[in-house]
Amino acid sequence: MHAYHVIFFPDMMKLVVLTLTGAALCAAQSDRVPIDNDYVKVIRAHNSPGQKSGLHKHTVNRVMIHLDAGQMRLAYADGKISDIKWKAGDVRWDPAGGMHTSENIGSGSYRIIEVELKKPAGKPAAYSKLDPVSADPRHYKVLFDNPQARIVRARYGGGESGPMHEHALKRLTVNLTAQSVRLTLPSGEKRNLNRKAEEVVWSADPARHSEVNLNKEAFEVILIEIK
Repeated sequence: MHAYHVIFFPDMMKLVVLTLTGAALCAAQSDRVPIDNDYVKVIRAHNSPGQKSGLHKHTVNRVMIHLDAGQMRLAYADGKISDIKWKAGDVRWDPAGGMHTSENIGSGSYRIIEVELKKPAGKPAAYSKLDPVSADPRHYKVLFDNPQARIVRARYGGGESGPMHEHALKRLTVNLTAQSVRLTLPSGEKRNLNRKAEEVVWSADPARHSEVNLNKEAFEVILIEIK
């Protein structure tokens, strides 16, 4: 919470208040929508028990990354009711749909990282033998794959390492846990990478490296690759 000392100038009071309110609003929007580019819009959503939205619809497909366990009820304008339940760490494909409300019908709050996919289906991806799913199937698993995106879960146990591999597509990385790894590039150069739990990062350029988990604890990330 921020405290402000306000000096009363009758002719300027409205201007001062509006300026502070606007700055606070921009900060809140930046935290709630950390990434918004030509390919994806990332929204951090938080719902309390019993919280219910107004009537709305989603016009683009989304990937839902659930940070907490929870249960939601979708009530559509045509009378259809759909209850959805998930565990912490679950990832769900959520296609564009009709008008509805959403309600937290569980006993606890939950947080969701919602990823809106702005681009329609692209060309079929041509993966090389260095694609991580092929080169390192121990650590990289496909959750689902469609003409618009491929969603991959990567998990390295404490101290584990993986072979050289390549991330060829534009991608969003969502950290489910904290991550501290040492990357080795094809040139032999080594770089350390540290990310926080729930951090989201957009990468537009291809990357090729091997990696080793520097921590004793496992790390887990979700990769959303845009086709």
